[in-house]
Amino acid sequence: MHSFSELVEKFEARLSATLPFPTDPDSLYEPCRYFLTIGGKRIRPVLCLMAHELFEEIGEDAWHAARGIELFHNFTLIHDDIMDRAPLRRGKQTIHERNGLTAGILCGDVMSIYAYDQLAYIKRSLPEVLHLFNRTSIEVCEGQQLDMDFELRNDVSLPEYIRMITLKTSVLLACSLKMGALLGGATEGNAGKLYEFGKNLGIAFQLQDDYLDAFGHTEKVGKQNGGDIRSNKKTFLLLKALENATEMQRGLIGNLLIADDETKVTEMLRVYRETGADEACRNAVRAYSDAAFKCLEEVAVLSKRKQKLHELASYLLMRDQ
Repeated sequence: MHSFSELVEKFEARLSATLPFPTDPDSLYEPCRYFLTIGGKRIRPVLCLMAHELFEEIGEDAWHAARGIELFHNFTLIHDDIMDRAPLRRGKQTIHERNGLTAGILCGDVMSIYAYDQLAYIKRSLPEVLHLFNRTSIEVCEGQQLDMDFELRNDVSLPEYIRMITLKTSVLLACSLKMGALLGGATEGNAGKLYEFGKNLGIAFQLQDDYLDAFGHTEKVGKQNGGDIRSNKKTFLLLKALENATEMQRGLIGNLLIADDETKVTEMLRVYRETGADEACRNAVRAYSDAAFKCLEEVAVLSKRKQKLHELASYLLMRDQ
């Protein structure tokens, strides 16, 4: 069994050696190559490979699936950046900033088509894999639309938020694991358990991210505390605080949402603590991560074969912190 870092290295080597993009027109394909080489953790394709390796040695079907997943993921990032008007991605210029809006739209479009082209090479369980990938692609689009809708709403509930992050973030992690398992000959039961493992892992990871953005140490999380608070982003913490708040606290939260001074973050953090939103978020992370590990435990494979996946999930969730 390979570790996550070993498979990242192998995947990077294969991706760079087999990038599917031609050279003409260069104005379309050069930005695609640029975006794929500016970094990224490659978590989704490697999860596909790790799930596959639980059941058999990694073969060409799994490599094609992993490349397809990574191409699709990068397509979503390119279009997300356009919708968010983001100037940077991974510390580098986004494509629409670097090459213009038209290039950004078309680059994302063609990358999604090349993702499907990779899947076309798969020989085993292709109908099941394609159906899963199509369903996931639709769900990711639904999640992105909900995220955009939430920016215009002041009545978002916690269940709606959990559904949004499940669709936008978690289902692609889940799909990656299930695709790898199916291509490795896993039963539908084992593949389904890995899907649920990925889905719960993704939810826990996003809730952990919500928490760390507010309460994490800057040197550990790699970004300034309170970014979500400054941008009035609807997170688990904000929605839970509103749910638990007294009438006076609701008024304070409303005032803080329209404030633009240096006390905004510290005052909102105080409200999160007073309403118990901070503890509720930690408990939710724990609940979803426990559910994820329970699903992994129930996969009918020797425990030692699942150890690398367990270690990766523990690292992503920073369960030792």
